[in-house]
Amino acid sequence: MGALPKQRTSHARQGERRAHHHLDLPQLVACPNCKKPRLSHHACPNCGMYRGRQVFLPRAK
Repeated sequence: MGALPKQRTSHARQGERRAHHHLDLPQLVACPNCKKPRLSHHACPNCGMYRGRQVFLPRAK
């Protein structure tokens, strides 16, 4: 049999341990081409540009 805890972990201590388990919001930057928000280091889903080049053609709406 393995090691067992001698005391029950309280809700406060359990919350302290899980303090870093929150969700982070995505970091959005303005696209230099169309000025719409996009993820940093990703191609713009609106215009398809990345680092001054056309990476893909966006779908027609």
